Amino acid sequence: MPTTLKSGDIKFQIDVEWAKLPAGWHFVEVSDVAVDPSDRVYVFNRGEHPMIVFNRDGTFLRSWGEGIFKRPHGLTVGPDECLYCADDGDHSVKKFTLDGKLLLIIGTPNEAATFQSGTPFNRPTKVAFDPKTGEIYVSDGYGNSRVHKYSPGGKLLFSWGEPGSDPGQFNLVHSVCTDSDGYVYVADRENHRVQIFDSLGQYVTQWNNMHRPCGMYIDTRERLCYIGELPPSLPINRNYPNLGAHLDIYDLKGRRLARFGDRRPGEEPTQFWAPHGIAKDSKGDLYIAEVSWSLIGSTLNPPKELRSFRKLIR
Repeated sequence: MPTTLKSGDIKFQIDVEWAKLPAGWHFVEVSDVAVDPSDRVYVFNRGEHPMIVFNRDGTFLRSWGEGIFKRPHGLTVGPDECLYCADDGDHSVKKFTLDGKLLLIIGTPNEAATFQSGTPFNRPTKVAFDPKTGEIYVSDGYGNSRVHKYSPGGKLLFSWGEPGSDPGQFNLVHSVCTDSDGYVYVADRENHRVQIFDSLGQYVTQWNNMHRPCGMYIDTRERLCYIGELPPSLPINRNYPNLGAHLDIYDLKGRRLARFGDRRPGEEPTQFWAPHGIAKDSKGDLYIAEVSWSLIGSTLNPPKELRSFRKLIR
């Protein structure tokens, strides 16, 4: 009997065994996922094969990227049907064709900008696009408190943000996405909020009452925002229930429509460990990437690879 996730009027069937990996292959952990216009699914992971491609039914197609990435983080399909990969380990964003041909590098690989200098990049996390111009937004990141806007060719246009908790300030810029009107949504993770800006980087509003928003995806057709929340990581509150390990659905006015997940993180089908990346296909099915190895698996004795990827069927 399939397991169902249900919140309000929204429900999904859970398929934790969707991805059919070749024998002996492992994800280790999946940091992000993207879906192209043909519903091929690109799984960006921190294992031996960093980019693994599947059909919509979970059939393995190919892999690429071996030896290219240092620490995969964010993955986005651009309006040009190319893949934009944020590698926070080598401080760069790389643009590839769907079959893995490198076309563009933004930033200097393996050269970090000075910590919190605002100069690109210090551990960038995600890429999004201006829907009207194709210009590129980069959230930056673990070692900066900025969002940068680039031309489609990779020229820096301007940046905004600084450390802090006031409007327009950031405490770990973890993800970025845009809606069809061109507004920019930024997951301000350790300030426990999503901030919204116009295309010039001017603050508009913010959404609160969430815990460590991490993964983020906007469906521009249905005008819905999907947000993955992380659980606590500090020893003092690590065992507090009902904080994070959730998948939330918001409308674009900031109203939460659904929340999935248990009061605690875990391995059960209805639980999440650490929803870090989200994508959606043309049928409305969701793909969820979780950094379960970083959260808990690597700390176990002995270390253990936990579930880090699943499909939710509409």
